Amino acid sequence: MNTFQHFIDGRYLASASGNTFDNRDPVDHSLIGQICEGGREEVDAAVAAARRALAGPWGKMPAAERADLLRAVAQRMDARAEDLLGAECRDTGKPRREAAALDIPRGAGNFRAFADLFLRHADEVFHLDTADGAGAINLGQRRPKGVIAVICPWNLPLLLMTFKVAPALACGNTVVVKPSEETPATATLLGQIMNDCGVPPGVFNVVHGLGPDSAGEFLSSHAGIDAITFTGETRTGEVIMRAASVGLRNVSMECGGKNPAIVFADCDLEQAVAGTMRSAFANSGQVCLGTERVYVERPVFDEFVARLTLAASGLQCGRPDDPDTNFGPLISLAHRDKVLSYYDLAREEGARVECGGGVPYVPDDLKNGAWVEPTIWTGLADDARVVTEEIFGPCCHIRPFDDEADVIALANDTRYGLAAAVWTRDVSRALRVTAALNVGLAWVNSWYLRDLRTAFGGAGQSGIGREGGVHGLEFYTELKNVCIKL
Repeated sequence: MNTFQHFIDGRYLASASGNTFDNRDPVDHSLIGQICEGGREEVDAAVAAARRALAGPWGKMPAAERADLLRAVAQRMDARAEDLLGAECRDTGKPRREAAALDIPRGAGNFRAFADLFLRHADEVFHLDTADGAGAINLGQRRPKGVIAVICPWNLPLLLMTFKVAPALACGNTVVVKPSEETPATATLLGQIMNDCGVPPGVFNVVHGLGPDSAGEFLSSHAGIDAITFTGETRTGEVIMRAASVGLRNVSMECGGKNPAIVFADCDLEQAVAGTMRSAFANSGQVCLGTERVYVERPVFDEFVARLTLAASGLQCGRPDDPDTNFGPLISLAHRDKVLSYYDLAREEGARVECGGGVPYVPDDLKNGAWVEPTIWTGLADDARVVTEEIFGPCCHIRPFDDEADVIALANDTRYGLAAAVWTRDVSRALRVTAALNVGLAWVNSWYLRDLRTAFGGAGQSGIGREGGVHGLEFYTELKNVCIKL
């Protein structure tokens, strides 16, 4: 059995209180280990360590040397890819081949990308004319923001954690990471990797725990935190924002979504079905950018529904290391119960269940796991709760449409605004429709095709701010203007 301890000031530590809670495998609900529950004492210690590192070796380290260390971290992550992969699959239950193709390489890739990006970013310089003719020069200087609280979700634990930690460290900040209580393993292991690479103590800290009256609350309200970056559900984001308002700390929020896909009749139908299979069912639907509302132009509606239903019905449940497995469990029994409650609600609201709608057959050794069926509905009203509320499971509702303007209005009829996918061969239509969608990210004839130089974030209740590329540098640094009179 593993004990997941905090990583503070370069050392692994248990909680002063001695409190722990279970970490369970969502595949079969077996006990993986115990997670130390952090309190005020652990958060205070982690923030203090981060402050010391900021004032000490890390704060004085040249940017190029800092970038070299981050590249070494990436290289060490590559060398320990099997350890990271095993830890991630045990925590999440996701198929091994899925995590091996995306989550683990992207975790290391984040450190490489942001180390390079920060070094290549040019400071701004402006020349100013003055009345005496001598002029002045304005220099933009970027400095680290300070100690960053990194509050992470459970759906893509390593990928999304490193997407925040890598640019924060590249910019010269120090971090205190609070992983999800469901997925402690890869963040804990990354501490060991940081030590192996010679990252100074206190630069990277991990405090485990829960939200209210635990590590999450104490970290987000801590006076020693200079900024908070968060990915998770909108209600939790609201709580963190209220805490961050005391002391006026900066926040970057990537929250919930009820994302649409729009399939026009002129699309490559095979490509659209394959893309929607990914956007609706990848990671068992537990992707913030995933599709839960699908709008299909009427001439191809029946064929699209039939093809997607056939493909979804063929997904294979199983253990992560089974090569035939391409569909994993949900993260926990509690989340399974939430998703199943929406499956029941869909029937109450009058949905036609095209496939799924319940718990799949699994072998006896998996029956205690957090399994639900991939599910497709048709026939619901536009104001049905299943159509308007984020479910965060492997399900989608498909609705026909006849008019471009109408489908844009339907897609925008949500309090969220994270992502959308548009499937069409008409470039003019693609540009016209994506311009009209109220989202932070829009894909045309693809989904989740990411370039780390581009902006990432949502509109409406899907979040505040942007990360990725220079937009991440804006969040993780303070820009100072220095005016020099010549």
